[in-house]
Amino acid sequence: MAQSKQALRSRIKSVRSTRKITKAMEMIANAKLFKQRNLVEANRIYTERLQETVNEIVSRNPMAQTTLVRPKQEGKAYTMIFCSDLGLCGGYNMNILKEARTLLNKEDPVVLIGTSMFSSFRNEGYHLVNEEPVSSDHITYEQIKEYIDKGIEGFREGEYATVQLLYTHFVNTMTFRPQILTLLPCEMEKPENAEEKLEAETMFEPDAETILEQLIPMMVETVAYAKWMESTTSEQGSRRVAMKTATDNADELSANLMLEYNKARQAAITQEITEIVSGSNAV
Repeated sequence: MAQSKQALRSRIKSVRSTRKITKAMEMIANAKLFKQRNLVEANRIYTERLQETVNEIVSRNPMAQTTLVRPKQEGKAYTMIFCSDLGLCGGYNMNILKEARTLLNKEDPVVLIGTSMFSSFRNEGYHLVNEEPVSSDHITYEQIKEYIDKGIEGFREGEYATVQLLYTHFVNTMTFRPQILTLLPCEMEKPENAEEKLEAETMFEPDAETILEQLIPMMVETVAYAKWMESTTSEQGSRRVAMKTATDNADELSANLMLEYNKARQAAITQEITEIVSGSNAV
């Protein structure tokens, strides 16, 4: 009985120690989530305005010819994938891998941003463009632009039929969904109330084609960076949820272990009292 109580005390101490870690990680993830959401919201205004500008130019110039606006064709897809550097973030990374298994061809080029899943993608036979892991936490806009520009160049030359992103869409603090977003070819939609908005004539210098050839790559790079920020926000949200669940489970397990410990302690006391009473009766 004494050994059982000692084992229970050891487990209770271990669970409580682990709970302190998960609680601290939950608080850190929550702080990072708040910071990332602010960054995403601040960047969203610029990204949406840039997309609206490109849409407006295309709508005003439907006959403009550019290699970046064309019907979707069959061929290789150049895909940039965002995952995390660290684990303990629930199903965030595995959901990305499952989506890749479903939607991607392993022979097509893949740029993987995030170190935690690098070995998994390589072992599954995906054609990774980056031969070494690229940190998601420390990547810069310039690095994302460099990888996206390789895809744009390959698209212009006809090497790739599609340039796309596999990222995690941030719905809210509890919901995160992996999604594929096609960057190229651009599929521009006519804005609502287009007739009202297109009443005034817009002059372009030098011409709409030249502007689109410069503006569309800028938009694609900006969208890619925005989706990386959204994926990072989803990562922190998923980690916060995972650590909160772990903390709650630790509380429940600790309570159950304390109940077992108290039962064992009470049984030991009862046995000792019984032995004392039996001994006094014998005398």
